[in-house]
Amino acid sequence: MDLKDQLKNLFPEHEEKEVPKQEDTSGGIWLQDDPLICKYEKRKGKPITIIEGYTGADSDFKQLAKEIKQMLSVGGSFKNEQIIIQGDYRDRIMAFLQKKGFKTKRVGG
Repeated sequence: MDLKDQLKNLFPEHEEKEVPKQEDTSGGIWLQDDPLICKYEKRKGKPITIIEGYTGADSDFKQLAKEIKQMLSVGGSFKNEQIIIQGDYRDRIMAFLQKKGFKTKRVGG
């Protein structure tokens, strides 16, 4: 007989209520005090957005890159502690990061 069965025997009219969990907007990613830098560049004539300045674990930054690419439905990569996204999506990326709890800084126009 486990503890829940014992409590039911002691308090038969008690009903269990499910406590709603608070939603974690960061998704388990370490948030930092310094802002993430969103840059715009052109490489080989094509626009790209670069996000850099993350001081947490690489695995968290890779997960963040994956979420951004899925949200925008575009290609990109994670190289040299930078997220490189194909296209100029600085406004949408910055809004997404701010919603996640990051501070952002716009660089390059």
